[in-house]
Amino acid sequence: MSVVDEIKTKIDLVELVSEHVNLKRSGRSYTGFCPFHPNVRTPSFVVFPDSQRWHCFGACGEGGDVFNYVMKREGLDFRTALEELARRAGVELKPRTPAQVQAEQETDRLHGLLEEAARYYNQLLHHAPQAQAARAYVARRGLTDETVDRFLVGYSLPGWDGARAYLTERGYTVAELVKAGLLVQRDDRGSTYDRFRDRLMITIRDGKGRVTGFGARTLDPEGIPKYLNSPQTALFDKSRTLFGLDMARQAIRREDRAVIVEGYMDVMQAQQAGFANVVAQMGTALTESQLRQLERLSKRLVLALDPDTAGIRATLRGVKVARQTLEQEWEPVFDPRGLVGHESRLGADIRILQLPHGQDPDDLIREDAERWTTLIEEAVPVVDFYLKTLIEGLDLDDSKAKSGVVDTLLPILRAVSNPVEREDHVQKIARVLRVDVRAVQSRLRGAERQKTQRQPSMPRVFDPDSGPHPGKVKSPRGIVEADLEGHCLSLLLQRPGLLAQVNAALETSQQDPLHEQDFRDAGCRAIFQAWETLLATGQVDPVQALRAQLPDELDARLEKLLAADEDDSLLADEQMERDLTLTLLRLRERNLKQLGQELSFLTLEAQEAGDVRARQYAEIWRSHTETLYRTQQALAQR
Repeated sequence: MSVVDEIKTKIDLVELVSEHVNLKRSGRSYTGFCPFHPNVRTPSFVVFPDSQRWHCFGACGEGGDVFNYVMKREGLDFRTALEELARRAGVELKPRTPAQVQAEQETDRLHGLLEEAARYYNQLLHHAPQAQAARAYVARRGLTDETVDRFLVGYSLPGWDGARAYLTERGYTVAELVKAGLLVQRDDRGSTYDRFRDRLMITIRDGKGRVTGFGARTLDPEGIPKYLNSPQTALFDKSRTLFGLDMARQAIRREDRAVIVEGYMDVMQAQQAGFANVVAQMGTALTESQLRQLERLSKRLVLALDPDTAGIRATLRGVKVARQTLEQEWEPVFDPRGLVGHESRLGADIRILQLPHGQDPDDLIREDAERWTTLIEEAVPVVDFYLKTLIEGLDLDDSKAKSGVVDTLLPILRAVSNPVEREDHVQKIARVLRVDVRAVQSRLRGAERQKTQRQPSMPRVFDPDSGPHPGKVKSPRGIVEADLEGHCLSLLLQRPGLLAQVNAALETSQQDPLHEQDFRDAGCRAIFQAWETLLATGQVDPVQALRAQLPDELDARLEKLLAADEDDSLLADEQMERDLTLTLLRLRERNLKQLGQELSFLTLEAQEAGDVRARQYAEIWRSHTETLYRTQQALAQR
């Protein structure tokens, strides 16, 4: 028995959930109000003691085992959840190897070094004569001393070795300072100098509140670059960092909404004004890794955009040459198709808050906090925002211009996986442009047919004993039911490019992309989450990075998955894609059937007890059956 399985056998899910949710027995199950979304009318959260699983049949639609519950409730990664649950269950985890202990000690020392540096910079801001311009800048931005100290805002001296001298005197080595990103090493002579000089220093922490790096703003109006961030280090990766998340975590969960802004000052001003659920992206583009951290806390995300941002203009340009020219200079910060794709993969509700012209969140919150609150409530879906932006100044009597708007929106509409939402957007586009809705539907169907025709044809695979029935599709190469999740992961790990290929194949079948909810096993889900994140960050050797990232307790499972069968390794890309797509669809069918059985029991018990939830369960059952049928249709077409 694995450590994960041992923990699950020793922890009673009903008892654990009851610590936070008021559960009431209902037949064979326990029900209560879902802790992951606002819900005060009808209890939709169900815990099944027999299977030790939970599921929300309400707004969020999520479910899982004890690991998934703790990870989602506390916003933890798998490793931390494993440690927490092991302590609760009295299960001893695998002892660290000497190399791992040393690596942890080195990491802790780097965190300590960066914490020491942050406090050093903070003291300089308060007391150094050279920091007068920095103090004046902070005062102009309206930050209080309390906010400055809470965020450890600081100042770096203009000399070349101030930080180096201070920190080496406290026992840290030059090599450690270089590793932490505080010193730059010259290539020619091997000497070093302070990376940050005469700048306002903004301390960057990870989600647990540990210092990982700095954002340094120039105080010179002509200074370049305006902001200088720490380089990528063992602790700092801007594509996976959200500024202010450690302070916003509880508020995001409490308010069930996260607001994403672009600047450090925006976050600090928001926190100072009492808007505690605000975080900032790092870099010019919002990454899926950043969104995944947030969706563990809330599915409702609001993106506050600066209407003057060059990246938005580059994204919305209608002239191809202009777009190409702009993209050489700016990376788009707003990609509507990407955000719609994120919504689909994460099951999130992403909305856009468009700020008044010439104002950023920092300005608006200081000048009119009530207006900021109103704009958050008025934030619109991504497709609506994009449509509104496209038609600004459009001549609605110009048929070619309207046709161009529809063509621009087609790839965005295709990215909307929910057919009901997609149809709603089509209706809205037709209304706004004053065209027949059938014309928009026809253009969309034509675009989908063209994309389908470009995809390689895939032969259908049926069970020879039962014929071409959609519910009787044979699992690829006889893979047993219990190993479907492992087989999916094994194929994904063999070829890093396979995930994108399979998601494209799923899209042609009107199926959601592969996502973590497809894996019911906590270990498999953790491996997939880590793998997907590593691929998104462009790791040179993702397999090695995966080994280093996963907890020791998953080592044996990972190595078994990596030890692929010879038959698998010899498959061509198209064959492996077909194999994985079939396995995934079969896996989804199995999961849907198992959940359907639970739903049928709940419905029957509610009907026998005269419970008002009987109607709710019946409606969910109808929707669930439609999803199962679409999955079986996709299987039959393969």
